[in-house]
Amino acid sequence: QVQLVESGGGLVQSGGSLKLSCAASGFTVAAYSIGWFRQAPGKERERVSCISGAGNKSYHEDVAEGRFTISRDNAKNTVYLQMNDLKPEDTAIYYCAAAIGVLDFCLGGFNSWGQGTQVTVSS
Repeated sequence: QVQLVESGGGLVQSGGSLKLSCAASGFTVAAYSIGWFRQAPGKERERVSCISGAGNKSYHEDVAEGRFTISRDNAKNTVYLQMNDLKPEDTAIYYCAAAIGVLDFCLGGFNSWGQGTQVTVSS
């Protein structure tokens, strides 16, 4: 059974850092694209970062470029999102998702989702 469990969220001051974890079971994270998404109250869900299965290539959207780093630990079957220089506008529920059995290289098709972890950044 495919399962994704996020952790590491919390309350942090502006300029602080958090490291989110996405622990996977039922499949191998190294084989598929894994993305981090977020949804703030009243806003649509947006993709933040993604790491491909093949090639271990990472992609960051403009909101994350230069501040966030996505990485993967194959031995732990876990994907991480290191977030630095956090801003109040980064406040959201953060989700990880996997594109299992579909196109790789973060092209879309994310079909398995975790339950999310809350990140709150105070000014």
